[in-house]
Amino acid sequence: MEAAAKKSRSFKDLEVWKLAVSVAKEIYLLTARFPASELYGLSNQLRRAAVSIAANIAEGQGRNSNKVFRQYLDVAIGSIGELETELIIAKEIDYITSQELESLSAALDRIKKMIRSLSRQLP
Repeated sequence: MEAAAKKSRSFKDLEVWKLAVSVAKEIYLLTARFPASELYGLSNQLRRAAVSIAANIAEGQGRNSNKVFRQYLDVAIGSIGELETELIIAKEIDYITSQELESLSAALDRIKKMIRSLSRQLP
């Protein structure tokens, strides 16, 4: 069982948080290749959405309420949708390859499933 309900454990112990951090790192490395003109555009949006996934998992886990934690998990799922949309746009304008899109989409799908499972496990 994912250790979400056990408040004594840190968000850093959550596998879903670790995977979300890994995806955020990949997004940062990927966007470093984008044109300089995208620094405050799509690149910034991708980075913010990616960081938001892990950040909302962490912030929600730190709250004193499982109801509030679920709300933060829902926000993280929303950030996944935002990130997937931005990745599709990046692919459409040839900033990333089909393989990169597929790989990141698969990781995001896994995170989404893990978040849903975690949410269902909360008392």
